[in-house]
Amino acid sequence: MGLSLATAEKWVERWELQQQRYAVDREDRFTVIADVIEHITVGRTGRPTVVDLGCGPGSLAARLARRLPHADIVAVDRDPLLLELARVHHADAARYVDTVIGEHGWTRALALDHPLDAAVSTTALHYLDPGTLRRVYRELAALLRPGGVLVNGDHLPPDDAVLAEVAGCVGRRRAQRQRALVHEDWASWWTAAAGEPELAELLAERGRRQSSTGTDSAARLSLSDHVRLLRQSGFAQAGAVWQYGDSCVVVAVR
Repeated sequence: MGLSLATAEKWVERWELQQQRYAVDREDRFTVIADVIEHITVGRTGRPTVVDLGCGPGSLAARLARRLPHADIVAVDRDPLLLELARVHHADAARYVDTVIGEHGWTRALALDHPLDAAVSTTALHYLDPGTLRRVYRELAALLRPGGVLVNGDHLPPDDAVLAEVAGCVGRRRAQRQRALVHEDWASWWTAAAGEPELAELLAERGRRQSSTGTDSAARLSLSDHVRLLRQSGFAQAGAVWQYGDSCVVVAVR
């Protein structure tokens, strides 16, 4: 049974609300990412190509498509359920690719025939262990044109444990003031999704993939760890251009 547009819309809308619990000023962070992409592509001839890494149900891809309708967006994820929600609800926003970021040959699955202008990601790359992340950064640097960028919006704490605790507190207080914590959480969303008949096959496939690949257990790297790995991987410049608490937008220039 295929996934209907009405069902996809319902679950994407619930996803958008629950994600507000976790990303401080989430909409502003999306806007900053789009600002960067617009800045580096302005004045260039042809259609810019952007890869969205760990696209989930298409939250960032859809916003970029609305902001930059002239761009070609390739959206990548390994979760079959979230990817299908994106394909159905945001069908025209991107070309969707089912692959595991960091696995051998994953960049070939993107089917690119020219260099990228940008790679973007939100709250996805922190799941990768340091060795895999370094390899992914190197592969992305090789895919990007000179002057192209990697833009990553994620939770990247300071190195110092005390400052990391303070940054986390700042973010939580902000979320409380914005009443973001009234929404259902991650676990509740997945529990509710399990009761949706149209999602049953996708959830079963998701379970099979998780059992074969194991669970994510990478330690959270700091902001400076990411900057260091980016510079070691072929990016000329790297640093945060936006930050609230430990929520950051990091830009790395090829």
